[in-house]
Amino acid sequence: PAYTMGGTGGGIVYNLEELRVIASRGISASLIGQILIEESVIGWEELELEVVRDAKNNMITVCFIENVDAMGVHTGDSYCTAPMLTISENIQKRLQKYSYDIVEAIQVIGGTNVQFAHDPKTDRIVVIEINPRTSRSSALASKATGFPIALISSTLASGITMDEIPYWRDGSLEKYTPSGDYVVVKFSRWDFEKFPGAIDKLGTQMRAVGEVMSIGKNYKEAFQKAIRSLEKKRYGLGFVKDFNTKSQDELMELLSEPSSERQFIMYEALRKGATIDALHQKTFIKKWFIGQMKELVELEEKILTYQGKELPDALLIQAKKDGFSDRYLAQILGRKEEDIRKQRLGAGLAEAWDAVPVSGVENAAYYYSTYNAQDKVGVSPNRKIMVLGGGPNRIGQGIEFDYCCVHAAFALRDEGIESIMVNCNPETVSTDYDTSDKLYFEPLTVEDVLSIYEKEKPEGVIVQFGGQTPLNIAA
Repeated sequence: PAYTMGGTGGGIVYNLEELRVIASRGISASLIGQILIEESVIGWEELELEVVRDAKNNMITVCFIENVDAMGVHTGDSYCTAPMLTISENIQKRLQKYSYDIVEAIQVIGGTNVQFAHDPKTDRIVVIEINPRTSRSSALASKATGFPIALISSTLASGITMDEIPYWRDGSLEKYTPSGDYVVVKFSRWDFEKFPGAIDKLGTQMRAVGEVMSIGKNYKEAFQKAIRSLEKKRYGLGFVKDFNTKSQDELMELLSEPSSERQFIMYEALRKGATIDALHQKTFIKKWFIGQMKELVELEEKILTYQGKELPDALLIQAKKDGFSDRYLAQILGRKEEDIRKQRLGAGLAEAWDAVPVSGVENAAYYYSTYNAQDKVGVSPNRKIMVLGGGPNRIGQGIEFDYCCVHAAFALRDEGIESIMVNCNPETVSTDYDTSDKLYFEPLTVEDVLSIYEKEKPEGVIVQFGGQTPLNIAA
């Protein structure tokens, strides 16, 4: 439907009767009574580029985003990675060329999000849509790369061009290319349980109420950090609801339609012996991603053989490198989180920190944790206070808490105190790298917050501005 957001009024039809129903709904939802009928591209790869163009026709690509969920799930509900992990360099170059042709043709100045569908069987590429504005995807791309898309777009709108904007790495901004040896995962948050009778089914209409972003040195580390960032009292992928009690056939039946629980169902299906090929045919998710999940399942099965006992240090180290949290390890081993933490620290295993390269500033303090690299982040002797953000948006908690956190950071700066922000929500101002003196883009869990606290040793932690999330940690 024309002039609607988030796929409102749209849908997928399989027969004439469904076409009548959804067309009628779409026409009603459209401000001008107009709908667009297109061929189905369900199951194709969904790929996005965030590009920027100036008045001199200089063009750069800020971010390449790969949606892990295939076409058929709204991009606002699909979980995705940056950079693209399974897409060939040749296809990425083609997508970049098409994106540049599009923004040049429409003469847009500033940032544009271009979404494509790619059929891996025929190699055909079609344009799904373009958003010649700052969008939800723009915010994600900005946080994933440290590139301030909205600021640069505003600057370019004033007539300044990218060859006039300094860039610390390559001289001027028209030479920008995405960099960084890390993986970003975006995962949506849903609140279906807040609406009795609501059907947990994902499709072309966006159902998510918020999202989280996580950063790791590899996909498995970033993926598991994203899961525990959701604040659904889930600290890993296994043993969610009653999925582990169901048979493989029952789990495969649950995967017939996309839902907010799909990743957790897939995890248990792999545990029950489902093959990568079978899950790919059921979900259209690329085999590489399912293979990564299978490796997590296999490692977890090794860990489970030590239930009630202390893990060997070598196995604990591997678990941490693959993103397993202390709390989840404690849960599946039947031990206390403090015991896992004590063993981990006793083995000399602590989170290391690295920086996201920011385009506008050479040494911006924008950090993420990893167990797969050496610590590269120093600390200052300044007075400092940590501010805990609100995590993902949800029903009953939104941007109002982020406003409080941002102004707390500003007030600390005015007082000459170093502000340290901790949050995992890419939709917020608090996760802009220049809002606070230091930004740690991390899950809001006891383990992750304590790691930052022990590294920075602030004078105190402000917990009252982030809503319920920081208060739960403090409790």
